[in-house]
Amino acid sequence: MARITASVYTSHVPAIGVAMDLAKTTEDYWRPLFAGYEYSRAWLRQAPPDVVFLVYNDHATAFSLDLIPTFALGTAAAFPIADEGWGPRPVPPVEGHPELAAHIAQCVIQDDFDLTLANHLPVDHGLTVPLSLMCGERDPKRDRWPFRVIPLAVNVVLYPVPSGRRCLELGRAIRRAVESFDEDLNVQIWGTGGMSHQLQGARAGLINRAWDNAWLDRMIDDPEGCAAIPHVEYVREAGSEGIELVMWLIARGAMADCARPAGPRPRVVHRFYHVPASNTAVGHLILENTIA
Repeated sequence: MARITASVYTSHVPAIGVAMDLAKTTEDYWRPLFAGYEYSRAWLRQAPPDVVFLVYNDHATAFSLDLIPTFALGTAAAFPIADEGWGPRPVPPVEGHPELAAHIAQCVIQDDFDLTLANHLPVDHGLTVPLSLMCGERDPKRDRWPFRVIPLAVNVVLYPVPSGRRCLELGRAIRRAVESFDEDLNVQIWGTGGMSHQLQGARAGLINRAWDNAWLDRMIDDPEGCAAIPHVEYVREAGSEGIELVMWLIARGAMADCARPAGPRPRVVHRFYHVPASNTAVGHLILENTIA
């Protein structure tokens, strides 16, 4: 059967993609940030997954304010790189896994989660920046990513947005769906976005190091408690865009210790935190499932 072996968590700051595309990663400003992902890239190369289930939010590229689904699952064979106003990023198109995506859709919808199914889904920096951070600078000889990707776009742009509890439970449902797929696949689930930041208003540029790191501690050690944090706390402590962190709880809910009582706790493989990247705090974490 397919299995979820690890979860990866990372911010998806658009300026990171620009820095990579313009070969600025060794400049003094950017070098410390990219150094925090060197271990992660080596880890990924040692045991690459077959499929990454990647949770992100669209930034008004695939979905305008006219139509914003709460959860949209990409079921296509390929996902084009979105033009966010400056042309598409110079990265390979994203290859999907329609069979596994269709199976997840069937299982999760029958598990009482309403999903929008996207058979055409341009993907923006919310998805491509995490891929670039984990896979490294683009090799001109490489015309594809090293694994297939199933995107899940989550609305954290226009209120009402899903609760942390709903996201944690969705992660559990995704794990059940993956484990009932009858092909032997190594699947990772990635949660992206955050950490603390605000892009507008009197608090523009807000970064809350203490809250970010306390939230990470709690997500690792007490996901149920973390899922109970109300939206108003995210906004008050982490800024208006800090609500993106609820997407990390989808990935956390898919880990073994959340799937069943007394399940084996995940192993913290790598943890990294850096400020600033543009006007955002960057968080990054890798958890591996362990054998009970």
